This record gives sequence, C-alpha cells and structure tokens, in this order.
Amino acid sequence: MAPNFVFPQTLKALEEEYEDNRFCARNTIDIASLRPSELEEFVKGVSFDLSDKELFCVEEQDVFDRVYSLIRGYSVLPSSCKFNIVESLRSNLSVLLPNVDSLTRLSEGQDGESPVLDRVASHRNAFKIYTFFLFSIVLAEESNINSSNNSKVTASTRKKHPINSWNWEPQRGRIVNLIANSLEVNLTLLFGSSGLDENYVSFVARKSFSLFENATLLKDSDTKDALCRIIGACATKYQYMAQSCASIMHLIHKYDFVVTHIADAVAGAERKYSDGSLASSLIREIGRTNPKDYVKDTAGAENVGRFMVELADRLPKLLSTNIGVLVPHFGGDSYKIRNALVGVLGKLVAKAFKDEEGELSSKSVRLRTKQAMLEILLERCRDVAAYTRSRVLHVWAELCEEHSVSIGLWNEVAEVATGRLEDKSAIVRKSALNLLIMMLQHNPFGPQLRIASFEATLEQYKKKLKELEPDILTESVISELPSESETCNGDGEVDDVNAVGMTKEQQESLSDSCLPHIEEDTVKMNSSVPDVGNLEQTRALVASLEAGLRFSKSIAAKMPTLVQLMASSSATDVENTILLLMRCRQFQIDGSEECLRKMLPLVFSQDKSIYEAVENAFITIYISKNPVETAKNILNLAIESNIGDLAALEFMVGALVSKGDISSSAMSALWDFFCFNISGTTAEQSRGALYVLCMAAKSNPGVLGSHIQDIIDIGLGRWAKVEPLLARTACIALQRLSQEDKEKLLSSNGSRVFSILQGLITGFWLPENIWYAAADRAIAAIYTIHPTPETLAADLVKKSLNSVFDFSGGEELQSETDSGNDGLLTTVQVGKLSRYLFVASHVAMNQLVYIESCLRKIQKQKVYKEKVESESQMIHGNGTMPGDTAKENGINAELGLAASEDAILDTLSERAEKEIVSGDLKEKNLIGQCTPFLSKLCRNFNLMQKYPELQASAMLALCRFMIIDANFCDANLQLLFTVVENAQSDVVRSNCTIALGDLAVRFPNLLEPWTENMYSRLQDPSVSVRKNAVLVLSHLILNDMMKVKGYINEMAMRLEDEDERISNLARLFFHELSKKGSNPVYNLLPDILGKLTNQNLKRESFCNIMQFLIGSIKKEKQMEALVEKLCNRFSGVTDTRQWECISYCLSQLAFTEKGMKKLMELFKTFEHALSEESVTDYFRNIITKAKKFAKPELRVCVEEFEDKLNKFHAEKKEQEVTARNAQIHHQKIGHKEGFVITRNSKEDGAESDTSEDGEVIDPSIGVVAQSRNDVSNFKSAESDEHSGASSELTESEPGDVEVQSPTSNRRGASRSRAKKSNRKGQNNDISASTRRNMRSKQR
Repeated sequence: MAPNFVFPQTLKALEEEYEDNRFCARNTIDIASLRPSELEEFVKGVSFDLSDKELFCVEEQDVFDRVYSLIRGYSVLPSSCKFNIVESLRSNLSVLLPNVDSLTRLSEGQDGESPVLDRVASHRNAFKIYTFFLFSIVLAEESNINSSNNSKVTASTRKKHPINSWNWEPQRGRIVNLIANSLEVNLTLLFGSSGLDENYVSFVARKSFSLFENATLLKDSDTKDALCRIIGACATKYQYMAQSCASIMHLIHKYDFVVTHIADAVAGAERKYSDGSLASSLIREIGRTNPKDYVKDTAGAENVGRFMVELADRLPKLLSTNIGVLVPHFGGDSYKIRNALVGVLGKLVAKAFKDEEGELSSKSVRLRTKQAMLEILLERCRDVAAYTRSRVLHVWAELCEEHSVSIGLWNEVAEVATGRLEDKSAIVRKSALNLLIMMLQHNPFGPQLRIASFEATLEQYKKKLKELEPDILTESVISELPSESETCNGDGEVDDVNAVGMTKEQQESLSDSCLPHIEEDTVKMNSSVPDVGNLEQTRALVASLEAGLRFSKSIAAKMPTLVQLMASSSATDVENTILLLMRCRQFQIDGSEECLRKMLPLVFSQDKSIYEAVENAFITIYISKNPVETAKNILNLAIESNIGDLAALEFMVGALVSKGDISSSAMSALWDFFCFNISGTTAEQSRGALYVLCMAAKSNPGVLGSHIQDIIDIGLGRWAKVEPLLARTACIALQRLSQEDKEKLLSSNGSRVFSILQGLITGFWLPENIWYAAADRAIAAIYTIHPTPETLAADLVKKSLNSVFDFSGGEELQSETDSGNDGLLTTVQVGKLSRYLFVASHVAMNQLVYIESCLRKIQKQKVYKEKVESESQMIHGNGTMPGDTAKENGINAELGLAASEDAILDTLSERAEKEIVSGDLKEKNLIGQCTPFLSKLCRNFNLMQKYPELQASAMLALCRFMIIDANFCDANLQLLFTVVENAQSDVVRSNCTIALGDLAVRFPNLLEPWTENMYSRLQDPSVSVRKNAVLVLSHLILNDMMKVKGYINEMAMRLEDEDERISNLARLFFHELSKKGSNPVYNLLPDILGKLTNQNLKRESFCNIMQFLIGSIKKEKQMEALVEKLCNRFSGVTDTRQWECISYCLSQLAFTEKGMKKLMELFKTFEHALSEESVTDYFRNIITKAKKFAKPELRVCVEEFEDKLNKFHAEKKEQEVTARNAQIHHQKIGHKEGFVITRNSKEDGAESDTSEDGEVIDPSIGVVAQSRNDVSNFKSAESDEHSGASSELTESEPGDVEVQSPTSNRRGASRSRAKKSNRKGQNNDISASTRRNMRSKQR
C-alpha cells in the first residue's frame, strides 16, 4: 500500500521528505537536460504507462517521479509533449470518477475487508494526485501566458519560437470542468463519513480563487462556469464556508472584474444545492464591516456595492430576508455604499414580492416589508450626497418602468421628482427629469392627462357614487387611496378598474418615440356614465381619478420651473427638459404647448447639443408627413409668437429649408394658405403663411419670385384692410426678393408698387398702432427696390409735411412754439404731426444706410476691377506686368494717388451723411428744415406733457437725427438726458435708453462723460426701462464698446431685481462677462463689495449677489489672490456691518491649500473683527470646509488656526465684558462723588437750589448708565432687524436716515471709545457741581 498523498503548499515541496511518511518525489529527472528526441521518448513512455496500467498506477513511485518531473519542467516542454501528458492525466481522472460509484457497490457486498479498504485508499490517492497535477498544469500554463503578454516580443524572437501548434483554451476548459465534476460526485466513500479531507478542499478552493484573479481567463465562459461550480461546491456542499467568504471578499475588494462572476457563483450554489448559506454569510460579512472602512477604501466600496446589487438581482427573496443587516449602512459616510443599498432596495421591490402563494398573514408581512422599503427609498431622495439622490431617482424610474409603483404611492413619487427639479446638483436634476418622463410614459391614468377632462369625469363619477350610497356622507377620497393589495396585483400593476374605459394595452408603456400630437378629443360625459360595478369598485375608480387629477396638476404646476431649466447653463438640463416637455405635450399636460414655444430662442445657443435637441424637437412637433399639416403648424406658430420667438423661428425655418427638412410641397401648401386656395383660410393665416415664406426666403431667395403678383394683389390689396399687418408682411416680402426678381418687378409693376407704398405711408387707411410698423417696412422696401430712392423719399416727406400744414413751411409753427403758445397746435392734428416726424426721421435713417451701402458697393466694384485687371495683365504679359503699367503704378504709389481715391470716397460719404441733417449753412435741405423745429418742440416740456404720444414720436425722431449727425447729437445730449430722467412716460424713457446705446456705439467720445447717467437708468422705477438699460449696457460692455467703470455695482444690484426677467438678464451678463479674458469679475469684485456695503441692501440680497459673483470665479490663483484682497479690506474698517460682509465673502470662496495658508498668514489683518460672533461664525465655516480637503499636515495647521481663532474670539468677548463692567464701575464712583459734594453744599441755605440740581443730576447718571447697559445687551437682538427696518424707513421717511445710519455705523467704534467718553462725562459732571458751589459761596 502506497503512503498517503498530502497536498503540498508548492509543487517543489513534493521533493521534501516528511516524518509522517507522506507521498513525495524521490528520483526526479531534469527535463531541461534531455535532448528533444530523448524528451519525446520520455513523454511517450510516461503516457503509455498511464494509459496501459491501472488508473491508480500513478501512486507507483517510479511513475509518480516521472510525472512529477514533467510537471516541474512543464514550461520547457514542446506543444506535442504538453498535449500528450495533459490528455493522459485528464483521461485517467475522467475514467476514475465513475469508478467511485462501483466502489460504493463493492463496499456494500464486502464490508470491512482490508482489500476493499486498500482499493479505496489507492483510489483516493490517485484522485488527489491527478487533481494536484492537473491544477499545477493549469497554473503553470496561465503563468506562462501572463509572462509572455507582459514581456515585449521582438520580431526575431517570434521567428525563433513559433506559436504553439495546440489550442490551450479548450484544454483548460475541459480540465477545470473535470475538476468541477469531480466535486459533484459522492466522495464520502473516498474520504470517509467525516467528510472530505480539508487539505484537499483547501487546495482546490485556493487554486480556484487564484484563477479568478485572471481577467482574461474569465472571458472563457466554460472555464468561468466551471470555476463558479467549484467555489459553490466547496463552500456549500463541503462546508468550506468561512475561508470561502474571506477569499470572496478579498477578490471583490481588489478586482472589479470579478463582481458579476462571483455573484453568478453564489447564485448558482443557491440554485444547485437549495442552500443560500454562502449568500447569507457574505451579506452578514458586508453588514458587519465598519462603515468607516468603506470611506477609506472607495474602490472596494464601489465593488462591494455592485456585488450587492448583482446579488439582489439574482437572489431577491434571499436578500430580502437579510436586508436588515445592511440597512444600518445608510447611516455611513460612504455614498457609494448608500447608492448600492438604494439599488438593492429597488431590485427587491421589483422582484422579491411577486409570488402570490402562501397564507394571508405571510402576504401581509411581505406587503409591510415592501412598504418599508419604499418609504426608505422616498426618504433617501433627501440624502446629503447628490450621487445618492440621483441614484434613488433612477431607481424610482426603473420601478415605474416595471409597473412596481402603486397608484397610492404614485403622487408621492411625483412630488419628490418635481421637488428635485430645483436641486442644486445637475445630475440630480437630470435624474428627476428622466423620472418624470418615465412616469408620464408608464402612467396608469390614460393616454391624455388634461385637467379639464379629469375634472369632468371625476364629477360624473362622484355623482354616481352619491347615488350608490345615499345615506352616507361622502368623505374626502384623495386621503383614502386604496391600499396596495386592493389596487395592484403582485407585480404592482394597476387593475383595470382604475381607469375609465382603458384597455390593458393602454395601461402598458406607450411608444418611446414622442408622437407629434395625440388627436384625441376630451372625454365627454353625458348624464348616464358607464356602470363600473358595485360600490367598492366605484370608490376605487373615484380614488383613481382623484390620483390622476392630482398627478396632472403636479406636473402642470412645474411648467414655470421647466421654463427656468431651459435657461440653465447645464446642457443636460436643457436637453432633458425639452424631452420632458415633448412628453408632456404628448399627454396633453396643461401649459406644455406654451412652454415648448419658449425653447425656440435656444436655437442661438453655442452648444451644439442644445441646438440639435431644439431642432429635433421642432421637427418632431411641427414637421409631419402631410405638407398641409406642416404648413398649418408653422404658420400658426408664427402667428402666436412674439418678436424674440419670431427671430428664432426665422433662424430655424431657414436652417430646415436649406437642409430640405421643410419640403417643396410644404412651401406650396404655404402659398395655398396665402392665396386663400385652402377652404376656411383666414386673413390672419394668410399673413402667417407669407411671413413663414419670408423666413424661408433668407436661405432660398427664389421662393418668393413665382408669386410676386399675388404678394402685390393680396398683401397690398383689399385683404390688407381686413388684416392690417398683412401690408407690413408684404413689404418684408418685397425687401427679400432676389436681385433678378427685383429687376423683374421694376420692369413690369414698378410704378404701381411704388404708388401703393407711397399711399400706404401717406394715407390714413391703416390703424394708428399698425401704421408705424407698416410705414417702417414700406420705407425700407422703397430704399431696397427703387433705383433712386432719395427722390421718392423726398416726395414722401413733402406729402407728409403738406398733410400736417396747410401752408408752405414750418416757420409759423416754429415761431408759435418758441413763444410757448399752443394755439396753433389746436388746428394741427397731433397724430399727423407724429406721423410726419416719424416719416422724416425714418427716411433720414434709411438714407444713411443707403449711403453706406452705396459706398460698400463702390469699394467692392473697385476691388473686383483691380483683380480683373491684374489677372488680365498676368495672362497677356506671361506673368510679368508691362513696363508702362508697372511704371505708372509705381508713380501713383509714390504720389499717393491710390490712397487719395479712398480718401475722396470717405470725404464724399461723410459729406453725404452730414447733408442729411445739417446740410450747407447757405442752403437748407428738406430734412434739415425739420431739425430746429424738432429740437425746440422737444424742449417745450409743457407741450410734451400735454401730448405724450407726440412726445414719444418727437423724441424718437430727435434720437434718430442725433445718431446721424455728430454736431446735432452734441447740441442735444443735455436735452436727451433730461428727458430720459424726467419724462413721465415709460415708453419715452425706454426709447431714449435704447437710443443711448446706439449713440454710444456711433459717437463713443461724446457719450463718455455721460456714463454715470447711463448707469443711473438701472434704478428707474419702470420695469421696461430697467430691462432695456440692462440690455443696452450688456451689449456695450460685452462687445467692448464701453469700459466697465466704477458704476458696475448698479448692474450687480439688478441681480436681485424684483422683476425675474431683469434678474435673469443681469445673471446672463455677469456669466458672459466672466468668460472674457482673465475674468473681469475678479478685478471688479472688491470695488463692488465696497460699494454694496454702503448701500441700504437687505442682508439676504447682498449675500445672494456676492455668492453669484464669487461663483463665477473659477481659477484657483484668482481665488487665492481674493483671499489676500478681502483680508486687507479689514484694515481701517470699524463698521461691524462691513466686517460681516467681508467675512461672508471670504466664506464663499473655494479655498485651496494655498488659500488656507494665506488666510492663516493674514490673521493679524482681521483679528480685531473677531469680537463679533457672526464674523467668527463665517471663519468657522471656512475651517469646516478646509477640513474636508485638507491633507494630514494641513489639517494640523487648520486645527491650530481654529484653536487660535476660538481663543482670540473668547479674549475679545472677555475684553468687551471687562470694558463694560469698568464703565459701570466708573459711573457708580461718579455718582458717589457727586453725592458727597452735594451734601457739603447744603451748609449754606442759599445753596439749596444748587444741591437740588445736584441731586437731580446725579441719579440721572446712574439711570443713563443703566440704560446704556440695557442698550448694549439688547443691541445683538436688534441688529438682525436693523437692516430690514432701516431700508423701510429710508423709503418711507427719508429724514430718518440721519438718525439711524450713524447708529448702525458706530457700533464697532463706540466700544473702543467707551472709556474715554465716560471719563470725560464724569469729569464734566464733577467740575460743573464744583463751579456751582463756588458761585453760591460768592453770593
């Protein structure tokens, strides 16, 4: 009988001899020393012995030694030899396994006989030896593969050592599968009734776990499955539990690629052996781990979390019974573990409670468990970590998709999701938007969620419910939603009774593609509603309708928030908001259509993803396969859009026309709408169709050429009287004709068109409010089409002037205006005068534009001519210019004739521009005659106040003339700023504010001294004026046309404007300003801080402004520099409010390690301010933030700084208390001395009055001292209310400012001067009483 084989720690350990007479290798052979032929013969001999002899011949010493020698030198064996030895060992072990069953039958017949026991021992030895050698081969081969992969193989090496001729992967899979099969055989006879040899199980498990560390090996499914079976068998079947759990946890913590495979192994063991002890042990091991350990090992925490989620997905019921040991980790600091636990709960809710078998009591327990899990998920939506909040919302989306959320819980989830739309983290907002999309897609209430429809249906069924229960008062149903067992089945899906007329197909998830528009009418309920069953079913239906109505209202209420999210700086916010609004529109949520229109301005976004999202949404909503429907959608959108949306729509239509997304058939349909070829078309729709065609003409000018006659006949004909804006749109269409179409129009219908346009401008058939817009476009059309527009424009001005006055000129009116007599204006219609001023000023502006266009045309022709000449000369001269031409060009260059031509052009253009308004001094031009009268008219403030419409028109004309002529601008700037500050009309002030922006662009030097006045418009009481001021200043500053001067604090105050749109515009301004250069906001911040602290701003507003501005500074160096700048501002400041403001700004900075060191170095600058509790609190906040990112060395410094801060604060507070006590003590001493002096003065009878004075005065000192003490104690409570109260008083009673502001500003200084003032008061009291006594004695 051979000695027992014991698994060694290493392969070479078999060569050592042990005292317990275990099997070992005695006569080994050095394989490396053999020649190839000898080696091949040696391997063949070993293979022959293994196949020819009995299976357990391997325990013969000679065979064992030879096999061991081959395994030891396995790496140097050629591929054929490797194949032979592997096949021999594997086939012997595969034959040996069935013999175990025959041994079992043999042992039953011959119990206790020694031959049988010897045979069993031989089988056991052979089994272990084969297993050991095969595992050793696998490990050796994998080690060779890894080393070859890690080392660089040169080309010469590859030539010397060709690739192995055998494929190792199938062999490896067969070997590992064979070992896995061996563990599944009944091995109790081989190893005894006490169980398997622990040495054998330990070896197999240890080697299997080592193979799990190879990521490449796990990609082979056969090998991976076999390893999973081995681990499951060792841990579960053979009770190798503790060691397996430790090895599994080590693998999970160290290698992320093993997580799913280990989960497969654990789940496979539970299914195969119906024993979940391995999974339970692992869960308990994870639960026992200290939560702080997961904070240190973030990678391990992530792997453990993934493993828990994978396990919950595979074994939901088992994990649901052990979830209690994991729940405490929700209180840990590792957000990755909390994320995983949230995912686990989601898997359990979806999968662990589906079966309906069992007793009623067990069902109720499961429902309670599920409800508890859902409550935890709701609670986790408020987790401190943004990643966890995002993960929870993602889990809720998965549950909605799997129909695992009941109606009773639906609205709670919806409220959580809508609340998270305003989360400060972008990833949370993204998850909330996705959750709402999923809730709409899988909602249990129906395909349309219109509030009116729900209310009508609910009202009908409430009446039905009252009829079914006449004797019972109807209770509020919304608070008594049906329980989960009543409203959902085991899968959490809603029963059919919960929807009105809904089939099962309607309750399933709707199509993922957002349908254009669900053409489904609102459900109209007649007096007889469908009977849904008995009383309980009707109650459930009413509850379901209540829940649906509440869900629809909760989504509709968040439309303003969604509009705000579309203006977010995060592209994901914008994209997902658009997707949600499209889904809302699909389900007919109230307000979704209006919100979607507000996405149009986003087409101007520089972010490509946002533009693509808007474009895709536009195509999905408005572009359909039916061209008539497409045309109708777009023209209706154009009719309902405002000016800003029309600009965006024009951009979008132009892009889609150029891409071909708007087809030619859709364009034909638009023409049909314009020409009234489609029945039911209104004049408004005709105008909308023509406007869309004008938009398309920007990218394809030939669109309008085929219907020029229709534009004239319809747009400028009788339909213009029905729809006045149609005339304006027709003028726009004439402007956008191509050059060929314009020439065709001039040749065919030119005179007719110009007479129509002239009649439109000088006639009175258009309404007053529309005439201005139409005349604007008509004059522009004349200047675009007419070959000599100035002649026709002159006639327009003359006719307009003649329509106002019955005399030849305006001298009489001017003299009347100068004298202040408005009697003549009673005979002149104000409306006609306003129109004349508009026509004259607008002609002047268009004349200026026309002159500039002519200049550009001449310059372009000149460049083109020079280019053609140079090319022709190069061709004729074979690349060289003729001598005469070259000589002539050289002479012209020397004389400066070429430059003089450009100078002549510039002089002519300047003269032409100047002649528009000023003209020659000797000759008055047509418009120049109007300007003196206009200037004096605008200065007649009494007249302007009497006729506000005239003032609006006159000031608009004045601004236009000022834009044209610099001299006229300089002469009337004072008048313009007087009007912009004092005019009663908001329209006038707004127009003037906008004109100031144009003037600043055209004449920056003239406007530069008036910069402060321009900024003062930001404080205008009118919302429209402030909004235009913000827009104008933003345009000027961002385009470098105005320097950011010391008044930028006025713009900063608009961040907290009461009007939300102005606030958003100011935010956009500072956001764009921060992108310029090295961020000008960084340089402006100290100046803004200094000026804001001196203004009566509410504390909350100040904090919001500074928080936003500091948030726009991202560079670390700028943050560090700001630390020094802000700390230095403490020096020389004694006002407590300024201390608080500066310290608040410091607390908002994103501190780095250098920044913290800088703050510690500058401690001396702000130590005097630490007496204030609020200032100290801000510095404590800084320290708290620093501790989160500080390294151990810096953390020690931060803690020392904290101790120093607290110590200094305590000392300052103690000094204050001491000073206050000393003040009280001195006052008491003064009271006693005064009392003694008073007693001495009583000796003289005539001195009684004086002594009475002393007695009256002295107690008052004590009273004053007590009152001062009370005031000082009450001051801290009063300071919180002071800022708000003072601002109110400042607005209502300006006189109170002089009383309050010194009080608020002297708090810090009064304490430092307390002793001196008290001592002076004391000395004055004593000296006064002494003088009175002296005077009494002299008497």
